Amino acid sequence: MTQTELNKYKAVLEAKQAELAIGLRNREDIAIEKTPDAIDEVQLAGERELAIRNLDRESSLLRNIRGALARIADGSYGVCMHCDEDIKPKRLDAVPWTKYCITCQEAADRHEFESDAPDAVDDMLVAA
Repeated sequence: MTQTELNKYKAVLEAKQAELAIGLRNREDIAIEKTPDAIDEVQLAGERELAIRNLDRESSLLRNIRGALARIADGSYGVCMHCDEDIKPKRLDAVPWTKYCITCQEAADRHEFESDAPDAVDDMLVAA
């Protein structure tokens, strides 16, 4: 992968990282609100659950983006972390934070191999 391509992916990842960081600061939607009406409380609880799931999804995406930026820094970006084959540019264009080629990602989605070893997750959390 050329330096120009790496710079392009790095810029895309940094822009997405900044976008997510701003969104994650807004946690007002998860505040517990009490109302005298039980139906309103149920509705607010449902909205809070949705907001929590969105925060969780965005936090996970932010960790993946930080991992991709770390791989750019250490020179392993664009190489599948499972089979060590090059990830196709078309896949990187679609999902620049991916760590697997399409074949390995499909296998991970089917739980055919452990996609995130516990040590890798712990290392990533320390780095975050």
